[in-house]
Formats: sequence, C-alpha cells, structure tokens
Amino acid sequence: MLLTIDVGNTNLTIGLYEEDALLWHWRLATDPNRMPDEYGLQLLGLLQHAQQGAEALDGVILASVVPPLTGRIVLACEQYLKQPPLLVDAGIKTGIRIRYEDPKSVGADRVCDAVAVMHTYGGPACIIDFGTATTFNALTKEGDYLGGAITAGVNLAAEALFSRAAKLPRIDLQRPPNVIGRNTTHAMQSGLLFGYVSMVEGMVSRFRAELGADMKVIATGGLAEGIARETGVIKHIDPWLTLNGLRLLWQMNR
Repeated sequence: MLLTIDVGNTNLTIGLYEEDALLWHWRLATDPNRMPDEYGLQLLGLLQHAQQGAEALDGVILASVVPPLTGRIVLACEQYLKQPPLLVDAGIKTGIRIRYEDPKSVGADRVCDAVAVMHTYGGPACIIDFGTATTFNALTKEGDYLGGAITAGVNLAAEALFSRAAKLPRIDLQRPPNVIGRNTTHAMQSGLLFGYVSMVEGMVSRFRAELGADMKVIATGGLAEGIARETGVIKHIDPWLTLNGLRLLWQMNR
C-alpha cells in the first residue's frame, strides 16, 4: 500500500492507495506548531482508522509547499511509519517538461496536478486549483508545463475583507439568493462567489486563446465543486487530483 501526503498552507490531504485504487482519503488542518511526534501519532491513527498498520505500507510519497513542516513530516514518517518518504522536488522523474523560467520554483502540488492531468485527461489543459491560493496552470498537448497564474484564494479574500474592513463581518461562503445582495452578508457572498466565477471564466478564455480551442479545463481543491456549479467552463472536477499525481510519481520513481 502507498501513503500519499500533500502538505498545503491550509490543509494536509492524505490518501491511502492499494495499486491504483484510492481506498481512503483524509483532509486535515495544517498546524505549523505541531511537532514530529504529533504528526507521527496522527498518521498512525489514520492508518488504524483504515484498519491498517505501518507494516502494510510499501512506501510514502510527500509533496509540500510549507518548508517549515516538510522536515517534521519526513521525521514523523521515518520514526513512526518506518518509511523514508519520497519527496517531490527538482530531482524527481515526472514525465512532463517544466518550461518555467526557474523550474525549481514551481510548487510541488502544481507538478503533481500536471502529471495527473496529463495521464488522465491529456493536454492541452488549464488546471485550476482552488486552495489557499487559486492557481491556473497551463499544460500543452505535448506535456509541457508552461506556467500559469496565481491569485488569492476565495477564503483568503474573504478573511482579508473581514480583517481589513471594520464594518464587514466574517461570513460563510455560500450562494446568496441573488447577485444583487440586499444586505451586507449577501453582498459579500455575491462579490466573492460570483466575482471568482467571473474571474475563472475570464482566465479560462485567456488561457484558451494561448493554448488552443481544444483546451480542457480541470478543477481541483476544496472549493472546486462550489465554483463549478456556477459556470459551464469547468468540464472536469477531480477533488483528489494531487493525490493521484503523487501515486503516479511514486510509480515512475520506484
């Protein structure tokens, strides 16, 4: 069995695979104060929940965009799972060509997403990851990762409004009854949800102008389904895209 771990700024997304099948998946809050022993015990607890022990693992693969946590989770895997994790970094085989000006600066999660999309859907593709940041990633038909665009995620924008505007409340991101909000909460929900939908539609149009009319659009991340319900430009929702990319990278690098 394979344990896949994606360390993001907001969430740790963890998957347990047997061959190509994702048997279990978990999404946990990222805690920068947690120590290696705490992560190790948490990982053991998840395996126990799946009725498995550390001895059932053939390997662990880790992608992280939070450098202060990377070493802690590596240590937790080594001490508690008895598995040194394979790290997604510049030296790993990916099967795609990174055409970024500085390939080492591409986030590990973006590499995983590109690998999974190329294997599952093919290019050209625009990959949208709705996380702490919302990222748009461009993949050519030949499998070249060109780069993309990065903006603040929806929840980050909502928190910025609450923290920087004295009279605006903290809100839940839900669909308001109308685009024209009749109270402050609905007005904020409209601006955040429909504003991001319009941004997605505009960015997809611009990406298609550069990648070609046959460009596929794949969305992942915690808010992908909510955004996709409001627009027809997203054709595929793949919530575990990054985990599948990790599985594919493990198979390429064994």
